[in-house]
Amino acid sequence: MNWISNTASRGRNRQASRGVTLIEVLIAVTLLSLLVAGVLLAMRVGLDALQKTNSRFLANRRALGAQRILEQQLAGFVVTAADCIASGGPQPTAKINFFQGEPQTMRFVSQFSLAGASRGFPQILEFQVIPGEEGRGVRLIVNEHLYTGPLSTGRFCYGLAPDPETGTSLARFTPVVTGPGSFVLADQLAFCRFLYKETLPDPPFERWLPRWVATYLPAAIRVEMQPLALDPAKIGLTSFVSPVFVRSRVPLGVYSD
Repeated sequence: MNWISNTASRGRNRQASRGVTLIEVLIAVTLLSLLVAGVLLAMRVGLDALQKTNSRFLANRRALGAQRILEQQLAGFVVTAADCIASGGPQPTAKINFFQGEPQTMRFVSQFSLAGASRGFPQILEFQVIPGEEGRGVRLIVNEHLYTGPLSTGRFCYGLAPDPETGTSLARFTPVVTGPGSFVLADQLAFCRFLYKETLPDPPFERWLPRWVATYLPAAIRVEMQPLALDPAKIGLTSFVSPVFVRSRVPLGVYSD
């Protein structure tokens, strides 16, 4: 009888030893949870790093693309005429060579089109520096208008007036209008300005002017830009100089046909 009782007891002990206790289950679940949390954390870190890398890559591409577009637009500079019409006047009052050069505004005709690149039709380009979003920094925008002749450029001019600094009769231009069709070339800039190179017969032989009031075209145009936030890991927009290739000095004042 005792032998049977001992045998049954040993059987129950073996069955109990083959089972899993609640503490063991809790430990296993905890270890599994920690493993899953570690894997998820590693995946999150990897995805964040990938997203930052992609964002930096896209920002670098935008910066390089914007600078390349600017350089190509300036390289495609075309000397064109404009029938400058006075305010309220039915007939053109003067025929001028079309160019406007201000510290934060620039107009000229270029063979480079945003839509068609160098294969597109000549475009009247309007560059304007405007405030950035929420008043943070500035941005550079450009408008494109199809060039179809002196009347298409003349609509941006509303007569001639003596310049207060030089007394030279220069064209007066309409303000650049920004809208849904304006293309943002560069954004989040600390500053952006245009400078115009004038060659001189005597030393220092050249100088850079913030406003072009001469009666001939500038020898080169300098675009100065600086990002609002400097990040050594990103390619920032930099200043550059683009020569204006003109075979001869063409007067910007009135000329006859």
